[in-house]
Amino acid sequence: MMVLPAAMFFFTATYESGMMGLRSVMLERGVDVTVRQVRIGALESPTHADLKQMICDVASIIPNCMESVKLEMIRRDPRNWTPVSTEKDCVDRSDDSEPVVNWTIGGNNDLMVLRACAIFDPVLPTSAVGAAAQDASGIYALVATSSFVVEPYQ
Repeated sequence: MMVLPAAMFFFTATYESGMMGLRSVMLERGVDVTVRQVRIGALESPTHADLKQMICDVASIIPNCMESVKLEMIRRDPRNWTPVSTEKDCVDRSDDSEPVVNWTIGGNNDLMVLRACAIFDPVLPTSAVGAAAQDASGIYALVATSSFVVEPYQ
């Protein structure tokens, strides 16, 4: 009789952490594949919408990806480095307006940082992992970051 609650606890915790891990890996992969396309010159002047669509195409497991992911493109000077903020800048579901996006297209030899933040509802919000991962609004956020240097084109 005491085994069933313990087994259910472990099942739900395993399932929720597996979904979080899978979504995180797919978001990271989507960002990496997209940045690679930019880096090798397959996209000469990518727009915010182009990059977001590429990330969502690769990370197909992310539900409502185009509405759940927010991108930032930040230029950094490698000789006068200032760290990228660790503050999560994600989509705000309570705000219906279009979010302000920090988006800078770099020039030749600029170091660029692309950061994607995706928000999710826990699959099992009452599980131990789902409850621990949620913020006050009942969602959790995953962040993927990648950097690249804009190569000079002929």
